[in-house]
Amino acid sequence: MAKGLFITFEGTDGSGKTTQIERLESFIQGKGYDAILTREPGGTAISEKIRELVLDKNNMEMDYMTEALLYAAARAQHVAQVIRPALEAGRSVICDRFIDSSIVYQGYGRKLGDCVRIINEYAVNGCFPDITFLLKIDPEIGKCRIKADDQDRLELEELDYHRAVFQAYEKLEQRYPERIIGIDAARSIDEISKEIQEHIDRLLGS
Repeated sequence: MAKGLFITFEGTDGSGKTTQIERLESFIQGKGYDAILTREPGGTAISEKIRELVLDKNNMEMDYMTEALLYAAARAQHVAQVIRPALEAGRSVICDRFIDSSIVYQGYGRKLGDCVRIINEYAVNGCFPDITFLLKIDPEIGKCRIKADDQDRLELEELDYHRAVFQAYEKLEQRYPERIIGIDAARSIDEISKEIQEHIDRLLGS
């Protein structure tokens, strides 16, 4: 590939993204392609510092717009420093969360509206995923999978907030069916991996 594949994973907390991301990396590398894993917020030294700030449960007083702008700032640095250079070098990028997370968590969950999409379109500067896997599981089940002591500032939000986020993800899935692939994350790890790998095979022309 002259340009690498940009693959993102989305879903409410506890949906099993980490396991599937690691499996997909091994699958792609097993086919002879170079792939890197990264995450949001994070992926660069600057973005990781923003991550610490925005997810710190001691910052519960953070204004919603401040939160949205911090996520966008971390993403702008991530795209400029890591994602775009890797893709242009022919490496595939597998990213845990991207622009869709901001749209659902801040745009819908925080009720900030379409300004979140606009802010983040500036942040990504035309760098959008080739395919997005949306791991879908009941938010109540996902929330229960994370120990209370391990939950970050957003994970500690009430269940109604996480339900609103889940519903927003479903709206995005309907809006962008050519990019966002909904995956039933209540199934076994192997079943989920197999479905994801079939989609990647298609994109790779395997």
